[in-house]
Amino acid sequence: LLRRQMKLPFRKPLILVTNDDGIYAPGIKALVEVALQFGEVLVVAPDTGQSGMGHAITISNILRLREIDYLPNVKAYSCTGTPVDCVKLAIYKVLQKKPDLLLSGINHGANHSINVIYSGTMSAAVEGALEGIPSLGFSLLDYSHHADMEPAKVFAHKIIKNALIKGMPKDICLNVNIPKANISAIKGIKVCRQAKGNWEDNFEVRTDPHQRNYYWLTGEFKNEDKGEDTDVYALENNFVSVVPVQYDLTAHHAIAAINDWDYE
Repeated sequence: LLRRQMKLPFRKPLILVTNDDGIYAPGIKALVEVALQFGEVLVVAPDTGQSGMGHAITISNILRLREIDYLPNVKAYSCTGTPVDCVKLAIYKVLQKKPDLLLSGINHGANHSINVIYSGTMSAAVEGALEGIPSLGFSLLDYSHHADMEPAKVFAHKIIKNALIKGMPKDICLNVNIPKANISAIKGIKVCRQAKGNWEDNFEVRTDPHQRNYYWLTGEFKNEDKGEDTDVYALENNFVSVVPVQYDLTAHHAIAAINDWDYE
């Protein structure tokens, strides 16, 4: 039925799955289990954690792919590069074609508000959108390695099904965040906007065994947006947030003001 609805009568959808927590993270295995309910799955993901890498690509070092034993009926490769490297290698070397859908996650920790800029999870989804592939990034507001992924799997299934059947708008991807809550406590899905927020950064100064200082980045997230239509509000009120994300960073509203400058 799904293939008929997608107008793909002769084959299952081909789904590429990646993440930024590393190929052995529980979150990506949970997402693969959901993806297998819809189609043929290929996994290409970093061999180690790549959180906070944003849209970084490897241009001054070599990249390696290694096929690994993963889950039954799933071909999987670990990659020495970033999440975006994984997407590029999957498309141009492993598949040598574009998949029908790209899924990134399930990230351990939320990627709401400004975090979307830093997120390797979401950068992989953005790269998919750049390639014209319907792409979804999933994150769970729980940093624990032992986080309960079952509620996230339920909502990932709902959203993936809609993306496949109804299609995705061109040149966007979806940033999906799931609250840390029992499935019975989650109130539903809210399509919303990215909250205006920022990080108050702090660098802890520490000393290594050679008595040399080094710095460890810490900080606190500050929500500057009191709107009830934001991803932060949705998560705080036990809703799954879905934010359409575009890669065009042009501040269209500022063009007129900058055109008014004196360039003589």
